Amino acid sequence: MPDLRLEDLSIGSLENVSITVPAGEIVCLSGRSGSGKSRLLRAVADLDAHGGSVWLGDTRQSAVPGHQWRHLVIMVPAESQWWAERVGDHFPDVDSVNGHHALSVADLGFDQDVMGWSVSRLSSGEKQRLALLRAMAMNPSALLLDEPTANLDADSVALTEHWLKQEIMQRQLPVFWVAHDREQIRRVASRHFTIRGHALEAC
Repeated sequence: MPDLRLEDLSIGSLENVSITVPAGEIVCLSGRSGSGKSRLLRAVADLDAHGGSVWLGDTRQSAVPGHQWRHLVIMVPAESQWWAERVGDHFPDVDSVNGHHALSVADLGFDQDVMGWSVSRLSSGEKQRLALLRAMAMNPSALLLDEPTANLDADSVALTEHWLKQEIMQRQLPVFWVAHDREQIRRVASRHFTIRGHALEAC
């Protein structure tokens, strides 16, 4: 898998952010509320206008239509979007999700019939875990995670962290992971950066 590279990226108060995330590496981002963590992910996902450039291997973000880029570099926001009535309607291939071990719904604590559930019955934590499964089902080349376990209890956090780390390593995905919990950062991060003022600083 290719690496994910930011070159002199500027958005909001952040200026000249340059960092390379190799395949299979998790870079955790932290910082005070409003410091620009989510905006940085949105810039990498080509959702917000920004300065500088973003690369996935030899592919420059600006050379690819936005919707195509976001199929390669998938962002999972803290609050996921659900537009159809059934869970399964949000997945590209339900059979592959249930039939492929790496994408088994059981790995994230769900019954096999979850794809038939109504979205309206889902808790915020269930939506968060299913949004992660949905992102992986799209076979991304890079992953942007905005507080992916914020709505989960301790047992679900442990389950989800284990699953994500396994998937990221097996698929060799470069990952930005926004997190506040220092213990979680210690458990999952290959490297940790925090936003201070206009800069991204190594921790």
